Amino acid sequence: MLTLLKTQEKVVGAKQTRRAIEVDAARTVFLAEDASARVTEPLMALCAQRGIPVTAVPTMKQLGEACGISVGSAVAALLKP
Repeated sequence: MLTLLKTQEKVVGAKQTRRAIEVDAARTVFLAEDASARVTEPLMALCAQRGIPVTAVPTMKQLGEACGISVGSAVAALLKP
């Protein structure tokens, strides 16, 4: 599933992901397990409300690399086509 982040349209970061969820543009949300709960828990709750699947990624570093960025990322989302 992480390989899709390299090839599909996505957003990276908590603010952009929240916006995508709120406008019903997010297809799947990825949350790093080692990210701060202060960042991930509100997004996890919003996904549960909206029925958006959440995929856990072991580390922020892995999620950042999957997104094609050189730094770690706590959150990312694949966008609907």
